[in-house]
Amino acid sequence: MRYSTRRSAISRVGRSLRRYPLLWIGAFMVGVVILVAVFAPVLSPYPPNQMDILNQLAAPSARHLLGTDNFGRDILTRIFYGGRVSLLVGFASVVIAGVIGTTLGLVASHFGGIVDTLIMRLTDIVLSFPVILLALALVAVLGPSVRDIILALGLGYWASYARLVRAAGLEVREEQYIEAARSVGNGDLRIMLRYMLPNVLGPILVMATLGVGSAIVAEASLSFLGLGVQPPTASWGAMIADGLRFFLQSPNLSTFPGFAIMWTVLGFNLLGDGLSDYFNPKINRGRRGAQDDEEPEEESLDAADVSVH
Repeated sequence: MRYSTRRSAISRVGRSLRRYPLLWIGAFMVGVVILVAVFAPVLSPYPPNQMDILNQLAAPSARHLLGTDNFGRDILTRIFYGGRVSLLVGFASVVIAGVIGTTLGLVASHFGGIVDTLIMRLTDIVLSFPVILLALALVAVLGPSVRDIILALGLGYWASYARLVRAAGLEVREEQYIEAARSVGNGDLRIMLRYMLPNVLGPILVMATLGVGSAIVAEASLSFLGLGVQPPTASWGAMIADGLRFFLQSPNLSTFPGFAIMWTVLGFNLLGDGLSDYFNPKINRGRRGAQDDEEPEEESLDAADVSVH
């Protein structure tokens, strides 16, 4: 019986992998980055700002697996610590944008009328400006720091969440259970939080996952231009900018941080695409039908295993 249960669990995992491959691949890639960032002090062979003047611009070796920069600092270590900054900016800015955008989107879809018009016109104004330009302007005013970058990106991305939640909320508002909740005396706030918000969480989660990757690219771009994280704090964008001066001599200074950005953003994009498939009812319905066709054979095998063991 125990062996059959184990086989059944493995079979369910295998079916999940076949149904949502992008979800699992993205989760693995993102998980690697998160683990490396969290355990950077344990995994890093050197302190992030330790200089080795005798080993400036060293090529990859057993002592320095990815080489050193122009100050003799270990590139692998600084990539690990740079991941901390990128993930902090990505997650924190998405939380700020998601909270603001979701709140305004729910209010617009629930109340409609002049409230909806005002919020959507403000959203259109924000969406008419590229996010990176808004972030550049805000960082130039507030100053280059991790906190100000998070605030600038959060204020730049909220409009996309507001438009998404408003569109999803308009559909949910017409459902009969919303009318039933209103008829028994539920207030506007309770209806929005208890009945509307849970039904729009799927699209929000997908957009948030994709938004983390976009925020990481935006932070790297600001750091590349010198308006992001300031030295000596490790940042992937700043590492690429510093390495361009020595690209012909030591291309590893820029290529390895660039690969870290590519791996992380690709992981979040794949995770977002996988979540989109997971929350798509049409895709799920078709895959569940295929799963049901395969289920009897697997159940008969499990039953045979029980009888033997």
